[in-house]
Amino acid sequence: PLEVEEYSHFGMVARYTAGAMHLPFFPLRSYFETDLPVANPLIRPIHSPYGDETIYAVPPLRPDVSIVHAQRASASGDTQVWGLLGCQKEAAFAAERVIVVVEEVVPDEVIRADPNRTIIPGLIVDAVVVEPWGAHPSYVQGAYDRDNRFYLDWDPITRSEEATQAWLREWVYDLDGRAAYMDKLGPDRQASLRPSAAA
Repeated sequence: PLEVEEYSHFGMVARYTAGAMHLPFFPLRSYFETDLPVANPLIRPIHSPYGDETIYAVPPLRPDVSIVHAQRASASGDTQVWGLLGCQKEAAFAAERVIVVVEEVVPDEVIRADPNRTIIPGLIVDAVVVEPWGAHPSYVQGAYDRDNRFYLDWDPITRSEEATQAWLREWVYDLDGRAAYMDKLGPDRQASLRPSAAA
């Protein structure tokens, strides 16, 4: 059976998709045999207009701002992603405003030379932020791998409010910006996360 997190993920993707498509809801089968519809009144059973079955519906999600991370963009915001896409495109199209954070800004010619990688057009992008390693501790395909140590360390930390606050002070509150975060991460750890050259 699917775990609760997976059910929740399906619901969020469906909500972003409904928001991006300006739909009043998005239908899902994923919530059968779970207690999530009981716990969350936004997950509602509906009858199929094409048969006798009951499915579930979730409302659209339309954020004021979506922030997505990508490999690269042009200065005008045409944003290219490759690898696992997640729901970045849907989150962008669902939002009122869009900020893309990228590993690098490239000339328009680079974007035009490989148009199939452009998943977010510049016409919906409000700002482009260049922040290498901006997705850490997650990964950016081709730039750096997932930092599993961060995730493994985080699990026991979250079991204590005191440990969580100490971690936030160490890695967030007491650091003077992103450069300080990267300095704390250190060059050896960064190097260990760089993907090796393809054979």
